[in-house]
Amino acid sequence: MPPIRTGVVGVGHLGYHHARNYAALDGAELVGVVDPSEANRAKAAEDFTVPGFSDVKGLIAAGVDAVSVVTPTVTHGKVVNELLQAGVHVLVEKPIAPTLHEAETMVALARTHQCILQVGHIERFNGAVLAFSQAIQAPRFIECHRLSPFPGRGTDVSVVLDLMIHDLDIILAMEQSEVVSLDAVGVPVFSESEDIANVRIRFASGCVANLTCSRVSLDRMRKIRIFEENAYLSTDYSAQEVLVYRKKSGPIPVGENPMEHITMEPLPVEKDEPLKLELRSFVDCVREGKPPIVRGEDGIKALRLAQDIMDFIREHA
Repeated sequence: MPPIRTGVVGVGHLGYHHARNYAALDGAELVGVVDPSEANRAKAAEDFTVPGFSDVKGLIAAGVDAVSVVTPTVTHGKVVNELLQAGVHVLVEKPIAPTLHEAETMVALARTHQCILQVGHIERFNGAVLAFSQAIQAPRFIECHRLSPFPGRGTDVSVVLDLMIHDLDIILAMEQSEVVSLDAVGVPVFSESEDIANVRIRFASGCVANLTCSRVSLDRMRKIRIFEENAYLSTDYSAQEVLVYRKKSGPIPVGENPMEHITMEPLPVEKDEPLKLELRSFVDCVREGKPPIVRGEDGIKALRLAQDIMDFIREHA
C-alpha cells in the first residue's frame, strides 16, 4: 500500500519531534512542514529533506493525507478547521482547543468531512499507562502529581490546560461515572493565569481524585497512585514503571506485623517513545479507517472538566 502522506504544522520544540517521527515511521512519508518562523521551518525542512511552507495552504496543495497540528492552543481552531475542510485527517496537540465551542466545531467538521480527529494526549501511549490501564478494576482514590520547572512555552494557557489536562484525560478514561463535585485552588506566579493548581474531584461511583500540577517547581515529577480494594498501584510516567502492592489473602496472625502481609510486584511494561507510538497509532487509524484511541470527543470531555476547574478557581479567588 502507498505510504500515508504526513505533515506537521508548527515545528517548534515538540512539533520538530513529530516531524522526526513521521520521517522515520514505516508506512508514512513526511511531505512538508509549516511554521510562521522562517528559522523553525528551514531547520525542519533541511533536517528531513522536505519543503517548508509558511501556511497550511502549501501543505494541502502538496497532497497531504494526515497532519499533526502542534501550534499554540489559541490557534488550533483556525488551523484544524482549514485542514478538516480540505479532507485532511488531523492529530491536534492537547488541549484540543481553548474553548468548548471551538472544540465542538472541530468535532462536527471532522464528522461532516469523514476525517479522523485525534487529540494528542500522549500519556495514553506511555508504556506505564498502557500497563496499569489493563490492571485497574475499580479505583477508589487516585492521586496525581505533575510538576516541572517554568518552561517558557505553553504559558499562553493555565497550567490546568498545559499540564493537568494529561491526568484529567487518563482519569476520565479510567472512571466512567459522572463528576458530582470538585474543589480547586490555583495561583499565578510568572504567568497571567494559574501556574500552580490543585483539585479534588468526586465521582458518582464514590471514587475521589486529587490532582496537583505546577510549572514553577524546582524538580520534575510525573506520578499517579491508584488505590483499589486490597491493592495500590504506583506509577512513574518518566521511568515508565508500575509497582503493584497487594494485601495477602487470609487473616493476619496475632502479633505479626501487618506490613509483612503486603506483596509488591512490578507490572511488565513495554518501554518505547510515547510520541512514536501515538503517531504510529494515528497513521494506522488513517490507513484502516478506524477511530483513534483518543477521539475528539475525549478531548472535549477533558477540556470541559478542565474548564470547570478553572472556573471554580477564578470564582473562588
